[in-house]
This record gives sequence, C-alpha cells and structure tokens, in this order.
Amino acid sequence: MFNREYQLEQLKTINLYDIVIIGGGASGLGVAVDAASRGFKVALFEAFDFAKGTSSRSTKLVHGGVRYLAQGNIKLVKDALKERGLIEKNVNHLFKRQTFLIPNYAYWDKYFYGVGLKVYDWLSQNLSIGKSKIVSAEEASEHIKELKTDGLTGGVTYLDGQFDDARLALNLAQTATEQGAVILNHFQVVDFIKNNNGQIEGVKVLDTETNDNLTVKAKVVVNATGVFSNKILKLAGRKKRSLKVVPSQGIHLVFDRSFLKGDTALMVPKTSDGRVLFAIPWHNKVLVGTTDTPVNKPKFEPLALKEEIDFILSTMAEYFPKAPTKDDVLSVFAGLRPLVAPEGDKSNTKEISRSHEIIHSDSGLLTIVGGKWTTYREMSEDVVNKAITVHQLDNVEVKTETLKIHGSIPKALKNSIPKDLWYYGNDAIALESFVNANPEYNTLLHPNYKFVIGQIYWAIKNEMARTVEDVLARRIRLLFIDAKAAVECSELVADILQSELKKSLDWRNQQVEDFKNLAKGYLIQDYD
Repeated sequence: MFNREYQLEQLKTINLYDIVIIGGGASGLGVAVDAASRGFKVALFEAFDFAKGTSSRSTKLVHGGVRYLAQGNIKLVKDALKERGLIEKNVNHLFKRQTFLIPNYAYWDKYFYGVGLKVYDWLSQNLSIGKSKIVSAEEASEHIKELKTDGLTGGVTYLDGQFDDARLALNLAQTATEQGAVILNHFQVVDFIKNNNGQIEGVKVLDTETNDNLTVKAKVVVNATGVFSNKILKLAGRKKRSLKVVPSQGIHLVFDRSFLKGDTALMVPKTSDGRVLFAIPWHNKVLVGTTDTPVNKPKFEPLALKEEIDFILSTMAEYFPKAPTKDDVLSVFAGLRPLVAPEGDKSNTKEISRSHEIIHSDSGLLTIVGGKWTTYREMSEDVVNKAITVHQLDNVEVKTETLKIHGSIPKALKNSIPKDLWYYGNDAIALESFVNANPEYNTLLHPNYKFVIGQIYWAIKNEMARTVEDVLARRIRLLFIDAKAAVECSELVADILQSELKKSLDWRNQQVEDFKNLAKGYLIQDYD
C-alpha cells in the first residue's frame, strides 16, 4: 500500500536490506524500481518529497537532445532516443508526442537543421516517433500563428516527447512499492553506519514528522541526491575526488496559453549566447525556458536571477511580435542540474556533458551523478549492475525495459480516461469514482482551474502527500502553472491536511506560512 504508515511498518520488518537509496528524485526512484523488480530488498529515503528538487523543475521533455547532437555527442543522443521510445511504451499515460518547429530567418538554416534532424530521426531507429520535415514560411506560420513573419524563410518540424516530471516521479515511487520496495518521503539520512574497516553497512535516518531515529542496515548504499551528492560523499568520508558535481541553474517562465495557442512547440536552437530555448504547451499553459547559469552552492529552493528572466523575455520578443512581458508571467521556477565534470575542470556549464557517472567510494558508497530524466532507466540499470559487481549481489537480469510504470493505461481503457485527469493515467478511473462518491469532493479548488477538492483528499490518502507544498507543487502542479492561484488555495489545502493527518492548529498555520514564503520565489512581482 502506498501510504506512510504501511511503508513504515514494512521498513521495520527487514533486518538487512540489499540496497538502501538516499534521494527520491529521478535517479533514486529509478534505482528503487530497477532493484526491487530484480527481487532485491530495497528501501529509499527522501528528506523532503519525491522530486522536490531538480526532478520537478525540468523543461518537461523526454528527448534525445538536439543540442547534444550538435555537440557531437552521438552516443548520448542515441541512448536517450532509445530510452524515449521505452518511456512512450511503459509510461504511456504521461508521454505525449510533441511537434516542434525550428523557425528559420536565414535561407540556408532550414537545410542545415533539416539535415541534422534527419540524423536525429535515423538515430532513433525502430523506436522512432515521427519524421522531421523541412517546411515553407507559410507552413511554419500555420504551425505557430503567433510567430514573427518578418524575414521568415521557412523552418523544420520534428517530434520529441513531453511529460510531467513530478507525476512520473510519484508513479516510479508507486511502482517501486508494488515491486516490494519500501519508499518513504520526509525521511532524512543523517549518518552512516560503518564497520571497523570503514565500510558502510547502513544508514541512520530521521523521521522528520515525528523526530524518531531509526537504524537501517544494508549491503549497499546508493547516493542519488543529485546536486547535493558532494554533501553525502563528505558525510561518508570521501578522501579523493576525480569527479565533482557542478550545479547549473536553469529557469522557466510560465504564461497563459494565448501566447502559443496551437499544438506546436517552438525550439530556438541557438540564442544570442549559444543556449537552446523552448516554448512548449504544458498543462494548458505555455512553458518557456531554459537558462544555463553556473552555481557555486546548491540550494533546496533556488531562485531565478533577474538577468535570467530578462534573457528569456528578450529572446521571446525576437520571435513573437506580441511577446509576453514580466506582467504576463504566471509562475517562475528554477532548477539545478547535477552536471558532472573532472575535478578542476572550469568548463562552461553549457559545454559539460549531460551523461552520467557512477562513483564507487572507498567506503563502498555508490554515487550516481549527472544524467537527465530521459535516461533515468538506463542510469538506474547501470547503478544496480555496478552494485551487483562490486558488492557481490545475486546477478539478476534487468527487468525494466518492459516493466509498465504505475498509471500506464491498458489499450482497452485508453478511451475511458477523463480528459482533465490525463496525468493520473489508469488511476483516473478510481479517482473519478472517489470524487463522485462525495458531493463535497466535486467543489472546485480554485474558480480559474478544474482541480477539485477530492483531488486533495486523494493525494493524501493515495499519493503520500504530507504538506501543502507536496499537494500544490507536485501532486496537482498549481504552484508551477499559476503561483498566485496556488497561494489563494493554500489555506483550504492546509485545512484538509490538518483534518486528515490529525495535526494541530499550530501545524496548520505553520504550513500556510511556510507555503506562502516558498511561493514568493515563484511570483514574478517579487523579482521587481
């Protein structure tokens, strides 16, 4: 059962785990699914909530990476395109085929990008999701009617994947428990257990809700904490460093759908400073990003920089005559990429590879760094294979290439999913029944959105939501699509949480205060 009480009971029934994972983002949850599906005894601890950090703040793309193709990283692109195809098969409720347009304002650009994207098509081989096409100026304007036509010579269209990152993280957590893993959020690893030879034999964890301390023994401990990997490596007593995690910040702005009314997304392959920019339809809004800014010290709640916001707005103005302004921003959010680079490498973060690396520490700790959402399954497979090799676990073959992720929709039910609940996948049918069973549950959470109160109760009972932030940021994504509306809903959500979790009034008030403080980082007016 996917609830905290049951998972905590299960945690205490096993004396020795095969694999304990620190971190509940894409990498950690992927490792949990892979290891549990092979029959290993697995426990995962997330200090906050699933996908609290980088894994909920992506550009929402499942893609090979046209940009990496331009850099000549053929292997990364080929591997990612294979994984894109597997995600479409195994996570069909969240994966959407998305058409992109690269508009061209110089005559030869459409041929240059057209040839490059033919290579992109070819690399996807039998997992292709559609072919690229060179289009005329008229056709380009049909795809994106809001596009600047002055000087437009044509364009190139291609297909890639789009998804909801935080919902996939949640579904991976649910899948892992269905495979037998113990998965707990709001559980912090505070120390390691070591033997006399300095080898890690488990972890000490803190239940941040009750302040209870627990000791969990394990044959293997995996550090999957992304941009905070260096902190865990230091806690484990790391002595030598050949690789380091280099955080890079990327921000996104969210606008009303009126700025991009059609179904085609915009891809700018080379902005004024060499970045790539996307404008994508997402949850009936327009998501625009991203940036690539080096960061010295990672934070749990990174904030967009004024110059990053200005960069995105000014780039949008180059392509749209009626470009959005600061006043049109519904939400702004920042995420940190856990890039991996050789120790001492001072390369620009735009040039650092997005491939992943596994660090095997002297203490036995395995650390997964780098990578991206699209390749989470491949990364997880590599980590578990490494654990099998260096820690002499049973050599069980990988199962995840064909494993359906929780929420995946059987063909027979494809047309039964309520349109507004698409991101719940197969759970949408049970959710709809749950909501309809209580007239109060059909009440709108906010007058401008179709979210209903029943979804809040569902998130608490069935999706391990424990805080206002868990609900509004990652279960229904309102904080990411309209920060002001999320703030307006926070007190009602806190009331429901207080009642369902049997918390005190002080706890409820603190939740509201914490969420409103958090939301300031998503509200554009707070950047003035």
